[in-house]
Amino acid sequence: MSTENQAENAATEETPAAPKESSEKPAKPAKMVPPKPINPRASVIQIHPEGERIHPKKAEGRFAKLRIAAVLATQFVFYVIPWFNWSGRQAVLFNIPDRHFFIFGLSLGMGDLIYLALLLMICAFGLFWWTTIAGRLWCGYSCPQTVYTEIMLWIDNLVEGDRNKRLKLEKSPWNFTKIRIKATKALLIFLFCAWTGITFAGWFVPIRQFVPDLFTGMAGGGAMFAAAFYGFVTFFFAHIMREKVCLHMCPYARFQSAMFDKDTLIISYDTERGEPRGARKKTANKEDSGLGDCINCTMCVQVCPVGIDIRNGLQYQCIGCAACIDACDEIMDKMGYPRGLIRYTTEGALEHEYPESDIKKRLKRPRVAGYGAVLLVVIAAFLVGISTRKMVAVDILKDRGVMVRENSKGWLENAYNLRIINNSEREQIMTATVKGFDDISLTGLPPEGLKLPPRETITIPVQVSTIPEYADKGSHPIEFTFTYHESGSKQGNETVLKEESAFIGE
Repeated sequence: MSTENQAENAATEETPAAPKESSEKPAKPAKMVPPKPINPRASVIQIHPEGERIHPKKAEGRFAKLRIAAVLATQFVFYVIPWFNWSGRQAVLFNIPDRHFFIFGLSLGMGDLIYLALLLMICAFGLFWWTTIAGRLWCGYSCPQTVYTEIMLWIDNLVEGDRNKRLKLEKSPWNFTKIRIKATKALLIFLFCAWTGITFAGWFVPIRQFVPDLFTGMAGGGAMFAAAFYGFVTFFFAHIMREKVCLHMCPYARFQSAMFDKDTLIISYDTERGEPRGARKKTANKEDSGLGDCINCTMCVQVCPVGIDIRNGLQYQCIGCAACIDACDEIMDKMGYPRGLIRYTTEGALEHEYPESDIKKRLKRPRVAGYGAVLLVVIAAFLVGISTRKMVAVDILKDRGVMVRENSKGWLENAYNLRIINNSEREQIMTATVKGFDDISLTGLPPEGLKLPPRETITIPVQVSTIPEYADKGSHPIEFTFTYHESGSKQGNETVLKEESAFIGE
């Protein structure tokens, strides 16, 4: 009998009708002989033959709904956010050619790469902290490989049907029906991968301009290459390779053990409750059979996207998707057994070092506190840096081509280049003064103020001059004072910025 038939019989067999009333004493029921347990490893080999693609069965339950919500949320961010506008431009845009990055109201230039680094550090330490608490939930619910694979499985189920139908289709000879089904699936996968690649490129170039230019042949070569490359990678990893990426290529699977401990929440099979496992009828008395709660239906293996048997213990290939929990809970409900044979728990709780009600108390352990403290420090540094950063920055560059010269008034004159960066979303009006000598003059800026376009960097030459008697030979410290305000704003909202430089005397 196949493993699927075992599960079906165990879960669906109805209770036999009661015997007819009789005056005779009913016969003594025969003692039930416990069935011989099935070798679980042999079952797994039959389910997923080595070298063949894994076709996971569709799981339904609370964790499956959570995975669907995670997929929809992550893909909403990926596919929809680039189409949002913010202050007249794309809400999120990483403009690499112009070295300018926009994240809604946050505008970062080349001088602000430290903030991008802090964002990456927040993501990294957040992942370490969460992994220490709850294992590989990132992999099971939010990893791009898992998400895209889940979408590919949705397409498989939509076009080819559930696991049994897909297996039957794979073994069937090629005919018109099979070609039609395979062609339909290939077309849907191609459209999905193509749009995924186009959206990816839209994070780095204005997507509202890129999409029409792509279909008219006017798009840039770099953007087209990015779209084609990411689309191909999505097709190759999520469709062709699928579980092999998680099994053989994922680096996170190899070093996750460094963050795990006995108090980390993991998906675990309760061996004490489930063993010895074996098939039985739904009406069988569990106590008389001498078996545990596991009926060896292998549903936990059939729904696993990487094809492992969680009953053999936690394996590094497990991505923490909890599909096996949903499948096992469904079987337990049909058998009339309590849920939780496979569940989220900790190694310490399984070994009865503490009750499962105390799992939350174990969050206060040093490793969690250490990762959490580092994460909070990085977040605080990012917020403080963002809140205190200058929206307008000025770099004063001495013109080395002309160290000192005499102007038409007979004064000594130095030349400078002002590199002004406007990181704000609005036009700024800037004026400037300079001090350092009793008589000193600054020329080169418009009398009404210099207009700074939003999110742009400009360079303007200026000249500083003074009476020769004040500037003898050598270097003399001077100070520029820049005052800027938003265009159209009321007076009194000016921001003052001071920068030091040097004046070269004769």
